Amino acid sequence: MRGGLSICLTLVPFILVGAQEQQLTRITIETVEGDGAINNIRLHRAHEPVVRVLSPSGQPLAGATVTFLLPATGASGTFVDSGLSLTARTDAQGRAVARGLRPNAVEGRFQIRVTASWHGSDAATTLAQTNAGPADKSSHTKWIVIAGAVAGAAAAGAVAASHGGHSNTGNSATPPGGSISAGAPSLGPPH
Repeated sequence: MRGGLSICLTLVPFILVGAQEQQLTRITIETVEGDGAINNIRLHRAHEPVVRVLSPSGQPLAGATVTFLLPATGASGTFVDSGLSLTARTDAQGRAVARGLRPNAVEGRFQIRVTASWHGSDAATTLAQTNAGPADKSSHTKWIVIAGAVAGAAAAGAVAASHGGHSNTGNSATPPGGSISAGAPSLGPPH
């Protein structure tokens, strides 16, 4: 029995040392660009995700394999080859870019899963992006036009009032004065 206990004590430090060594050799993925981005589905424009793969000591790793994976349903996108995944190698600065990302036509938030591997060590993270259509500008633009017309009519009325209702420019084609009334703007000679 005493020998069995000795073996257990010998194995426990070995397991702990092994776990500590495994944690020390773990690579990490750092997000550089694309997390929290909003993609324009009407113009088919997306923000390409960019990540950096780092060694356990925080140094950039060149030549690491990085895979970007998009959701198969709902808000998502495709890469250049119309696929849901793209694999790239990190450059000398440890950066990998998911080039050619295009949003699909579904509005909403989605996550891009990113995995990296380098000499037997793996890491994973996710980036969140949102597909959205641009805001409808038609009603906003209409109100800007109305406000501009009202402001212009008010300015013309102020100029006419300061000249006693008559213009000194000699232009007889423009009737003197104008009217401003509540509701839809209406410009023209006084009634």
